[in-house]
Amino acid sequence: MSDEQFHLFFEQYHEDQLRTRPVYASRMGDHRRDDQIEDLSAGARASRFASWKRTLARLEAEIPCDRLSRSAQIDYEVFRHSLQENIWLAENLRPFEEDPRTYNEYLTGSVYCLLTQSSLAPETNIKNAVARIRQLPGVIAEARRTLASPPLPVLETSINQNRGVIGFYEKDIYELVGDSPQCTELKKVADDLLVHLHAYQQFLETDLRARARSDWRLGKEKFDRKLQFAVNGNITADEVLARAEDEFHRVTGEMYVTARQLWGRYYPGTPLPPDDATGRHETITRVLDAVGREHGEPTNLLADARATVDKLKDFIAKNDILRLPDPDRCELMEMPEFHRGNSLAYIQPAPPLDPENRTIYAISPPPADWDADRVESFLQEYNRHMLQILTIHEAYPGHYVQLAYHNRESSPVRRLLLSGVFIEGWAVYTEQMMLDQGYGEGDPALRLTQLKFYLRAVANAILDHRMHCAGMSDEAALDFLMNQSFQSEGEAQLKIIRSKQSTVQLSTYFVGRMALYELRREIQREQGTDFDLGRYHEAVLAHGSLPVKYLGELVRERLGSPR
Repeated sequence: MSDEQFHLFFEQYHEDQLRTRPVYASRMGDHRRDDQIEDLSAGARASRFASWKRTLARLEAEIPCDRLSRSAQIDYEVFRHSLQENIWLAENLRPFEEDPRTYNEYLTGSVYCLLTQSSLAPETNIKNAVARIRQLPGVIAEARRTLASPPLPVLETSINQNRGVIGFYEKDIYELVGDSPQCTELKKVADDLLVHLHAYQQFLETDLRARARSDWRLGKEKFDRKLQFAVNGNITADEVLARAEDEFHRVTGEMYVTARQLWGRYYPGTPLPPDDATGRHETITRVLDAVGREHGEPTNLLADARATVDKLKDFIAKNDILRLPDPDRCELMEMPEFHRGNSLAYIQPAPPLDPENRTIYAISPPPADWDADRVESFLQEYNRHMLQILTIHEAYPGHYVQLAYHNRESSPVRRLLLSGVFIEGWAVYTEQMMLDQGYGEGDPALRLTQLKFYLRAVANAILDHRMHCAGMSDEAALDFLMNQSFQSEGEAQLKIIRSKQSTVQLSTYFVGRMALYELRREIQREQGTDFDLGRYHEAVLAHGSLPVKYLGELVRERLGSPR
């Protein structure tokens, strides 16, 4: 058995996935079936489940892993793990029956991706979008047939999201299409769909809400197993919690030291609060409040972000943090109105099968219907210091740069099966690394903001575990986030909602960052004065978005070759 035969096995499997799941194919950058939506019926879902089980059995029976090269063995293990994870998730979480948000992938995602990130001609994308919109009443009908008794917090979010879906087809889709002669046809199918969407909204708010269940906790056993799948490494949920709690106390202490240095800048002539637990918390809180007031105007956010991008790219090049993608395909744009309100920024990367497409780095002014107080609170949270940390995380050298490196990967397995733990871990790692290397010229306000942002990642892991495994109440969670983690009430409320419906994902930031931080420490200690930071970073990014457990051997091997 050769490596080529194994990769052919995978490519045949994945070609079947692209053929039977057109919306997934579009997201991956395969546009052959952009006018189609997959069959979502119970029979079709059962067929996909059977396909995963059949492929796993064939893989283990027909492909002798020990006869592959080490690189192909890693691919084999990643592929096998992905199949096992798909099977477990389908058996234990049943998203089509229990999570109405699953259908939004089709109701808006299937159309939005065509109009924002397809390399086909605009008129072709609109034509395909029209074809897909015609099929969406069938998606709604399947949702109404299939949804059973979702957790109430998930349903409440779905109700709000469907209002956004309605707004998308009433207004926002026309902003994406622009002045096109196809708008007449588009409006006809969109108006027809809106009738079904309004009826679906009523279904969600009445029939389905009556059947929703109050129990949303995943439970310790399932949480631990789901985390094991997400991490693909040898660490338990209890171990993640213990490490996060230790790190939480360490970072809080570092925040106090930094805030103390800033006290005289913001409160000249005012005595520093007493050096006890209460006084330390007060010091950090009051300094963070003062730092938050250093923000720009809503109308200047996009321009401020562009200036930050230029500054970051210049610093990365001059300090050899790594070699930036060339050409640069990251486009900064204003976030569409229907995406605003939850965060300042997001990244929409180029698809793996269409790597020369653009990556969108979207920046959000406050929504137009917010009052002055809410706008000010939003701007204080995402002040000029936080804008820099976010841009490091989302773009340079965070998600955009890492995923641009990822899209150079030649292995079909690594190109298409990505580790979220690695992706989020890299982005969080870069926040501290950039400041450690001198970005920001040692400004304590920027460092305090970075520490606050990192503490959020640590707190996420603690919240994730306590909510699903330890019965943490909403009141206790709010106290933890606001009074211990320095989060605003609005931010904390949103995080509690997210924790109820995105189990394990909140832990990936912390787990990935700790793994990458420790790997850097080990290899730097091994290499001593020969350690080259830029070369090391490129070695970390040179293998796609692999589970972090493989990085040690691969990075060390890569560092043995010329840069």
